[in-house]
Amino acid sequence: MPNCQPKWILPLAFGSIFPLYLLCFTTITSFNGVPLLFLYRFSAIGRSSYHFVENQLKPIPVSTHITISTPPSPPRFAYLISGSAGNGKMLRRMLLAIYHPLNQYIVHLDRKASPPERLTIEQFVTDYKVFKEVGNVRMIMKANLVTYRGCTMVANTLHAAAIMLREGGNWDWFINLSASDYPLVTQDDLLHIFSYVPRDLNFIDHTSKMGWKAGQRAKPVIIDPALYNSKKAEVFWITQRRSIPTAFKLFTGSAWMALSRPFVDYCIWGWDNLPRKVLMYYTNFLSSPEGYFHTVICNAKAFSNTTVNNDLHFILWDNPPKQHPRRLTLSHMQRMLNSNAPFARKFHQNSRVLDKIDTDLLSRGEEMFTPGGWCVGSGENGTDPCSVVGTPTVLRPGPGAKRLQTLINSLLSNDNFRLRQCK
Repeated sequence: MPNCQPKWILPLAFGSIFPLYLLCFTTITSFNGVPLLFLYRFSAIGRSSYHFVENQLKPIPVSTHITISTPPSPPRFAYLISGSAGNGKMLRRMLLAIYHPLNQYIVHLDRKASPPERLTIEQFVTDYKVFKEVGNVRMIMKANLVTYRGCTMVANTLHAAAIMLREGGNWDWFINLSASDYPLVTQDDLLHIFSYVPRDLNFIDHTSKMGWKAGQRAKPVIIDPALYNSKKAEVFWITQRRSIPTAFKLFTGSAWMALSRPFVDYCIWGWDNLPRKVLMYYTNFLSSPEGYFHTVICNAKAFSNTTVNNDLHFILWDNPPKQHPRRLTLSHMQRMLNSNAPFARKFHQNSRVLDKIDTDLLSRGEEMFTPGGWCVGSGENGTDPCSVVGTPTVLRPGPGAKRLQTLINSLLSNDNFRLRQCK
């Protein structure tokens, strides 16, 4: 009797069980976040008591001017920097631009990159003098095969987050960036301003208004070939379609975010099973990075009122938006500054606007770190003053801190904060 089983059954079944396999075999160490004060007050929480209710969130009087001489203790960021074939130089430039001894960094160059390109980045990460001395930069040596618009992008982010939870020590926010991103402020600016931000907050652009995405992304069922193939291929569709979920509400938004450690811990452990259930659904969802974390956080009562509806990026879209945002050039420089965002994307490799940002905003020389209070080298004869590491907690914020403060004050204002959460 001929085999009438549809050809798509096997990959669909494999794609459905992969996320559970990924999470079940991830061994990590948990962490309990302790929030600080900025514009609002949150109570300290532990894993067994992630309860955020309105009477625990009270506005407190705060000066509109941050006193640089007496800030609270700075936070620590855990950065994932991802790239693909041909992105090696951009990854290197990005890492030098956002490096700070307080932070943790994990670099992923996906399996599409050539062995020589991967070896070059690996040697840079493992042999660079400051990285070796501080020990806070690592590379995912066994690279993942990642499909654009596929669920393997989410799997790669969760993989990096799990490594950071297990090996990254103490950090407060997990920030995902690509090789096409670039900072608009120094790390001293970012660390200084986020010293005043409650460390439970999650910066994630989101909305429940699916619009055209309901029909073109939520209802189709797609397969990501990177789940079971060793060579890169595009996602493909099966003929059947599905209805909008009723077990949870769908949210969508930007794929770029700054997630709190408590929420990342929850996504990996998923002790009430919501993260796993949503992950299985998004395995067959087109462009799942633009929905997975958003849907989890807005359907989790413990975290839904910790969202700040912003991705901390300046991104320029066409109207109507296309699949990719516009590439940024020198003509967009003022708009980037006016946004007060700490990051921007997308940039061409070696674009002149990157040189302009290095010179005007970061005070960074070619092949050098962005200077900060931790840099205590002499700088004589053109050497990088950051080649000598001083006290990491010494911050010297500049004009970028003022721009970022304006953004954070606006995002956490009464007009924006609560009114834009999980709507």
